[in-house]
Amino acid sequence: MKWNSKNVTEGVERAPNRSLFHAMGYTNEELDRPLIGVVSAYSEVVPGHIHLDKIAEAVKAGVRIAGGTPILVPSIGVCDGIAMGHIGMKYSLPSRELIADSVETMTRSHGFDGLVLIPNCDKIVPGMIMGAARMNVPAVVISGGPMMAGKVGEREVSLSQMFEAVGSYKANLMDEAEFEEFEMGCCPGCGSCAGMYTANSMNCLSEALGIALPGNGTIPAVKAQRIMLAKKAGMQIMNLVENNIRIRDILTDKAIQNAMACDMALGCSTNSVLHLLAIANEAGVKLTLEDINNMNPHVPNLCHLAPAGPDHIEDLDAAGGIPAVMAELAKKGKIDTTLMTATGKTVGENIANARNKNPEVLRPIDNPYSESGGIAVLWGNIAKKGAVVKKSAVAPEMLVHTGPARVYDDESEAIAAIYGGEINKGDVVVIRYEGPKGGPGMREMLNPTSALAGMRLDKDVALVTDGRFSGASRGASIGHASPEAAVGGEIGLLQEGDIIEIDILKNKLNAKVSEEEFAARRAVQPEFQPKVTEGWLKRYAKLVTSADKGAVLD
Repeated sequence: MKWNSKNVTEGVERAPNRSLFHAMGYTNEELDRPLIGVVSAYSEVVPGHIHLDKIAEAVKAGVRIAGGTPILVPSIGVCDGIAMGHIGMKYSLPSRELIADSVETMTRSHGFDGLVLIPNCDKIVPGMIMGAARMNVPAVVISGGPMMAGKVGEREVSLSQMFEAVGSYKANLMDEAEFEEFEMGCCPGCGSCAGMYTANSMNCLSEALGIALPGNGTIPAVKAQRIMLAKKAGMQIMNLVENNIRIRDILTDKAIQNAMACDMALGCSTNSVLHLLAIANEAGVKLTLEDINNMNPHVPNLCHLAPAGPDHIEDLDAAGGIPAVMAELAKKGKIDTTLMTATGKTVGENIANARNKNPEVLRPIDNPYSESGGIAVLWGNIAKKGAVVKKSAVAPEMLVHTGPARVYDDESEAIAAIYGGEINKGDVVVIRYEGPKGGPGMREMLNPTSALAGMRLDKDVALVTDGRFSGASRGASIGHASPEAAVGGEIGLLQEGDIIEIDILKNKLNAKVSEEEFAARRAVQPEFQPKVTEGWLKRYAKLVTSADKGAVLD
């Protein structure tokens, strides 16, 4: 087999190329081995990434042990928590495309024979996977691991409770001393925030897809096992390179179905829907919202991790991690155990010795939280191409809800109304023009959902948007409404007081407005004016597709 790296290292014609490697201290012996791109999102501005330099060194050691030459290259990464609630959040989802493009660029430009991807947080995980799938080279994902839960008094907490504490403080339900205790205690150290938020959702689903080694999704960032796993990932990439097992050999339609099944069982972030659609697109696999929703009735929800319940990722790890989840699903044939994985073994071989060590954290498949999955897709006259909700984090009394629309054309307007006490029990808060094009960038809206939860309105008020929600959001938070307002979607035609009917159990989302009335409103609707008119977000807004297609670039 001829390695890709020979295109930059072999022959008289490549002496200039080799001379540049020598300028960096590489020896001829190193250049005679496969060159492995170690793509690290290490930075000093993301808690989930602050320790990735240690993970990268462990990966590099593993690559050398197995006879390869590791080459460290960088990736950007946005901290969604720090970017939340201001213009910075417009850059988060779009950064996924930059990351995929950078993986493509560095791989093609330097002839890497394989990739070890070291992400940890939200858009970085899918972005790296998308780039590797596009290149179709051997690849392994090794994330930085989850943060440990924080402590406030005797209570375990994480970032979602901090956002909710803001609402509680503003509603005089929490004093200043307790508020400060939350601020100092909710995020105790490095790692991806401790709940089943988007980062941990995607790290767990990487494992379910078979492109990460068992333990990737749940071993805490601070444990020595995480460093050991990184070394094993470095060793395993060499096995994949030597056997020419490429990422698309693993990332098949059936592997994506396995990931969707785990998504339903775990109750992952609604963002996982966007990212699975985008990953499938790069892997050449057909996947639609209908496919995802068709999985819902057939796969039970087995976990209620934060924000849906009190447990955190460290608790799932102690219960057996993703292998235990997949073993539960395998008992009733909910996953395909014959598929190849990055370990060089099948799914079935990987989970052969897995067991559920804590049925309180990971429900047995015969005793689920619900017989249907944690993610639901809704359709109706204000979401003709679909909308998405994390059903497992919705209070039972809000699964069916009817109420008047309180309409806002920007997230900040809605937050001001919530904090100003303008939202009443029974209302449906509608936030539009926050979609992929309208935002642009489809901002996460953790602030309004957390404000409602902190003010104890999450069991009385629903929220509908063409934007999206953080994995830390809970309640009847329905996002990704498509088509979005900026391209003429009916959500943009809603008026204050329109009655909104939500039936999550029947997958319905409708306004009590006739098609004739919508047509009359459309006739006088002003043309959408872009909110951003400069920088690369202007280009992004022109190229991005709708949420039901994964918000990929066309």
